[in-house]
Amino acid sequence: MDTLAHALSARIWDALGGDPARLARLSIGGEGALPGLFPISDLAAAAVACAALAADELRDLAGSRPGTGPGAVRVDRRLAAAWFGVTLRPLGWAPPPLRDALTGDWRCRDGWIRLHANAPHHRAAALGVLGLRDARGQVDAAGVAAAVASWHGASLEQAVVEAGGCAAEMRDIQAWRAHPQGIAVQGHPLVEWRCAPASTAPWSPHSSVLLRGLRVLDMTRVLAGPVATRMLAGLGATVLRIDPPQWNEPGVVPDVTRGKRCARLDLKTAPGHARFVELLAQADVFVHGLRPGALEAIGLGAPVRTRIRPGLVDVSLDAYGWHGPWALRRGFDSLVQMSCGIADAGMRAAGATRPLPLPVQALDHSTGYLAAAAVLRGLTRRVDADQRTEAQLSLAATAEILLDLTHRTETGQAPHAPLSETDWVTRIERTPWGPARRLRAPWGIVGVPTRWHLPAAELGSAPARW
Repeated sequence: MDTLAHALSARIWDALGGDPARLARLSIGGEGALPGLFPISDLAAAAVACAALAADELRDLAGSRPGTGPGAVRVDRRLAAAWFGVTLRPLGWAPPPLRDALTGDWRCRDGWIRLHANAPHHRAAALGVLGLRDARGQVDAAGVAAAVASWHGASLEQAVVEAGGCAAEMRDIQAWRAHPQGIAVQGHPLVEWRCAPASTAPWSPHSSVLLRGLRVLDMTRVLAGPVATRMLAGLGATVLRIDPPQWNEPGVVPDVTRGKRCARLDLKTAPGHARFVELLAQADVFVHGLRPGALEAIGLGAPVRTRIRPGLVDVSLDAYGWHGPWALRRGFDSLVQMSCGIADAGMRAAGATRPLPLPVQALDHSTGYLAAAAVLRGLTRRVDADQRTEAQLSLAATAEILLDLTHRTETGQAPHAPLSETDWVTRIERTPWGPARRLRAPWGIVGVPTRWHLPAAELGSAPARW
């Protein structure tokens, strides 16, 4: 247990409330590292490992099993890092672009700011603040650069946020940790738990397909929540994703909807609200990624959810944390990297002249696996101790793991070996966009098979029913 990946696994497993003795079952293999200042490959291996350990723990409640010693849970460090990118290899087609042209880093009067405009309403908010018109989806880069350059970063950030958009000024680590929101994040644990007695719901883990019969109601967006529920689907859960009308995230949907059915509901209408309540009343797990207060605003706060479905495992994620002045702020992985100092630290370490983010969206992916682990640990508590659980996680809290490791750099390590044909499963996945292959899962758990029984699906392609 002397490697950094194992040390991080122990830290995360402790935050999840896991028994430290279970770490002896874990084996992490693989060589190399992703480039950059921060040990992302170690974090990837640790996050995946803790989700796998939680599945291993739940499997113990399903009865006798083979394999109880070291290596019962195996993680491939190289594949874990690859899964922090894209798991899908299209055959003869290409997914839509990941980002809108306005999304990116722009130089302002006193530094850098990142605008996030992938959603149409976020794009409209940013353009409105800058006094620019939306020319049928086209971006006048010179015009945007000139407009942003006239603003101080903090002022533009605040103006875009107040307009309903998403932006983040680049700060350094010291500034973040002195900022009221940074202080709030540091003052709370990586995973915040609330547990209470509850009668055990009828579901129990299955000895051959771990999560068979488990109903997961998924109300998450790009990207951490969909990563969590994708893993649960791979362990056998029935996952129903709910999106509002018109919402889309075309660049990532082919990658993250694997194994799920995807429906649409407008919870602001009486019929949509009523149907959602019916679905929730039959769910075992609810994973949601809305900002604090969003569900309360439509009459679906935590006490209401508990009354609707006693014993529900309720796991929620947000960007900037659940406490502090930015608790209600919209955010994404790349924005949190700018706010908390990761992009600045990467830039300084590389001697670059512009923000240098992580090589992958590591805050999203690692938080996603932590959320999957929280679901699995919540199920263990429900089955084994008749407890209902609520768990809260955030990208900013996950970022604290990396901020504590600025002295542990991956720079200078050999890069991971390139992916080869043997890293991809041979079975072809027939998606709505075309055929594709998938990366092999980076985890292996004795007695717990991993398989996705449904191909990726378009949002809104299924009815809103179990």
